[in-house]
Formats: sequence, C-alpha cells, structure tokens
Amino acid sequence: MTANPSPEQWRGRMVEALRRPGVVGGEFLSPPIERALRKVPRHLFIPEADPEQAYDPFSPVMTKRDEEQGFVSSVSAPQIQATMLGQAGPRPGQRVLEVGSGGYNAALIAEVVGPDGEVTTVDIDPDITARARGLLDANGYERVRVVTADAAHGVEEGAPYDAIIVTAGAWDIPPAWVEQLTDGGRLVVPLRVHNLTRSIGFVEHDGVLRSTSALICGFVPMQGEDDHPETLVRPGGTEGIVLRFDEEPPEDPRLLDDVVLTPRVERWTGVMVAPREPIDTLQSYLATTLPGFCVMTVDPALDTGSVAPNSTRFSMAAVEGGDFAYLVTRRVPGAASVEYGVHAFGPTAVEFAEKVGLRVREWDRDQRGGPGPEIRVYPISVPVDRLSQDRVVTKRHTHVTFSWPTS
Repeated sequence: MTANPSPEQWRGRMVEALRRPGVVGGEFLSPPIERALRKVPRHLFIPEADPEQAYDPFSPVMTKRDEEQGFVSSVSAPQIQATMLGQAGPRPGQRVLEVGSGGYNAALIAEVVGPDGEVTTVDIDPDITARARGLLDANGYERVRVVTADAAHGVEEGAPYDAIIVTAGAWDIPPAWVEQLTDGGRLVVPLRVHNLTRSIGFVEHDGVLRSTSALICGFVPMQGEDDHPETLVRPGGTEGIVLRFDEEPPEDPRLLDDVVLTPRVERWTGVMVAPREPIDTLQSYLATTLPGFCVMTVDPALDTGSVAPNSTRFSMAAVEGGDFAYLVTRRVPGAASVEYGVHAFGPTAVEFAEKVGLRVREWDRDQRGGPGPEIRVYPISVPVDRLSQDRVVTKRHTHVTFSWPTS
C-alpha cells in the first residue's frame, strides 16, 4: 500500500474492492453509483474516523451512543450504501427521500440524481440532522433538503418521490412511505421479519409493494412511533438463555419452564454447507415456514451448559408448546463443510427435532442456491383470506407475504 494515500486513492481502492467477483451486492454497482463513490469525500463526512476506517468498504462507522452507551446512529459501510442505492435505481432528475440522516449517503444520492433532481433526508434526532446539515453544507451539497421529523410520516414537502431509501432498521412499513411514492416508485428498506433483517427492494403498484431483490444486512433500529421492541422469553430453570420473538410469541411461555432441564435430543440432517456458502435463504426459509421461529442468545456468564450453540449471540431456534429446539453445526471429518443438526428439549423433543430437521432438508432440496421468496407488502386493510401467498406475517400497518418458488 502506498504510504499516505490521497483521498482519491482511498476512494479508488474502496471502489475496486466493491467490484471484486463474489462481493455481495456487487451487481448493483452501476456506473453512476461508481462515479458518485469516486467523487464524494467520505472521510470529510466522518470526522470521527481516520481515512482507513472511513474508506473500509465493508465496515460501518458508529457516530452516536445513547445514555446506556448503545449505538443509535452510524454511517453504513460503503458496500451496503452502494447496494441500496443500486436497489433503488434512481436516475437523473428524480426525487429521492432518504430516511435516516448521516450526510454522506445523501451526497451520493445527490450525485446520482444530478442538479435537476431533488434529495430530501429526514431523521427524528435533531443532533443527527444538525450534523448532516453542517457536513452537507461544508462539502458543497447545500441543495439537499434536511428535515427533522418522525420519518414514519414521510416528508410531504418533497413528495411524491421516485424512490425512498430507508437507512435504519424497520419492523414495519408505514403507510406514508407507500403513499408518498410515485406510481411504480421504488422503496428500499431494511425490513425485519422474525428477527432477520434484509435490505429489500420493492416496486409500488396500486398500493402494493412487490420485491425485486433482498440481501442480508444489519442496521441500527428506527426510533419514533413505529419503533417495535422484541418479546423476550426466558425459559424457566435457567437465567442464561433468552428467546427473542419479533412476531407471534408463545401464547403460554410457562410451558417452557424447566424445558432445558429435560434430556437434550440431538439429530443430524445430512445437509452439508461449505464455510463461505450463503445461508440467508436457509434463515429466511425457516423463519417463514417454521411456526414458533425465534432467535436464541446465551449469556456465557450465566449459562449452565444445558445448551451448546455454535454462537452465543445468534442461533436459529423454534418453540412449539412445551418443546424448544435450535440449530447447530458440526465439522465433517476430512472436509471443510459443516453439517446442520438440531438440539431439542421438551416432552416431545424427538418429534420436534425431526420436524425442524425436515425444514432444513426441504430448503436443501427445493431452495438452496435459488432466488429466495417473492415478498409482497399489502395494506393492513386487505383481508388476510384474500392473500394466497405461502406465508403471511401481519404487522401494525401491513401484511407481509412470502411465496417460495416450487422446486
């Protein structure tokens, strides 16, 4: 590496890294987006970071903590910013709304839509919008409109928008985002369903959103009236295990009391996965086809050893009545691959382990390597019995449906 690279060299290296074969989202790196990445001085929009951190293609930079020292604002990694901009596909002269302000991403959008386009960025936190306003003005992007408001209501002033890009994790899609799109407009949103977040590109038509792409991602959650906390279930008999539900928590969590004190059943599925093989469709398939899906986290300081997850921070899990199971992997002797298996507890743990394992084998047989589900979003006013898709997840404002392709 050249000693003391110039900002232009840092930007060039960042873009070249994003263009490498196999980089997730690389297919969205269009010439207009590449030109914007090469032009906008990212390091000047992130004074908290040195140039090496600012131009790291795959790492976000955290910019604000709350009183509990948790992060509430960040500048996303260039990879995810380029990907989401590509999913939205704005063109010169168009109007774009960004939900969640930082400054840099709005500048990228401004470069793509050009001087005849309009960019509005909105955030609920006045500290963040003041920061964005100052950085945009200091770097020649005074024409970007910065608004301090709860983004759940959109921004009427600049509507209708050809594209809306949401840069904060959303549990639901407020009606205003759909209403403020032009007919055929695009919405890109990191939507959280059953604890899994995907950057989903949607096209709007007659008030219904239809997905065009979905990529795994992670974001700081939205604040405001559409904030949605998880439901946490701690099975009785242990303090170290937490089951996290975004939708449809157990009707009677007491059925799980002392479940992890029952004998642990172990079953292996025969499904082998290479170390770098994407498993985002496996996660989504289980989340949308396995009732009671949740995420298990384990506090190592409180764990009694009753569970043996591969990761204490994230394990795919499920609950059914008084039964509980989670996925595990094991190394295959003589191979780089790992095999998926199931650990289960409860009065019918053997049967439940087989049920969960069957879903993993279904994914392997029918969905592995495929495009993933078609996702649609309907207003909550549409009766559920009119929705023919495979899986319907009902939220506050919407029904989110998932249709998996047949094998």
